[in-house]
Amino acid sequence: MSYQHKYADGTSIHFPLGKVVCIGRNYAEHAKELGNPVPTEPLIFMKPGSCVVALEGGFKIPTDRGSVHYEAEIVVLIGKPLSKNPSAEEVVDAISGIAPGLDLTLRDVQSRLREKGLPWELAKCFDGAAVIAPFLPAETYPDLTDIGIRLTLNDKVVQDGNSSLMLNPIIPMIQHMAANFSLQAGDIIMTGTPAGVGPFEPGDQVVLELTGHSRYESVVR
Repeated sequence: MSYQHKYADGTSIHFPLGKVVCIGRNYAEHAKELGNPVPTEPLIFMKPGSCVVALEGGFKIPTDRGSVHYEAEIVVLIGKPLSKNPSAEEVVDAISGIAPGLDLTLRDVQSRLREKGLPWELAKCFDGAAVIAPFLPAETYPDLTDIGIRLTLNDKVVQDGNSSLMLNPIIPMIQHMAANFSLQAGDIIMTGTPAGVGPFEPGDQVVLELTGHSRYESVVR
């Protein structure tokens, strides 16, 4: 079954699935753990909508392309078009929902591509590379600078971050994106991952949550 945006109560969100806009190295400690420099401006890349799958019921990872790393992220669903330098108020008004998600990375593939100075698409855009939980309405989070994200793997907390630690906070981040290309209703923003990334293996038990608001159990297949 193809992916469909929906709220945590099961209600479908009638926006078409658009592009997935991601920001890399948005937490200083994550950049450091991979030996990357902390960027001085937002590092933006995209995934196609075709790579999005639901968290519920389990999700598959490739087993023939080296290590597959998890990156737990706060995910923002855009519900209104944004372009041409939107104000902070316009950005807030355009946010329809917020959810936890996983940006999956073929880490060995990414390392080889980086060594050659090549783009990351083969490491970031494979089918199933964006795993998204159901959204909670945007009004659940009146303060976008204080959202907790946590990933527990096989009963061990491996990532535990907060949007307060972002180098590029959510509203300025989306303003930067919209100043460079239009965002449409149904687009997904993946806002970066805190430190603690590592490999998934088939059979891993996953708990992904926005601390204090939503909690989802899943399994890697």
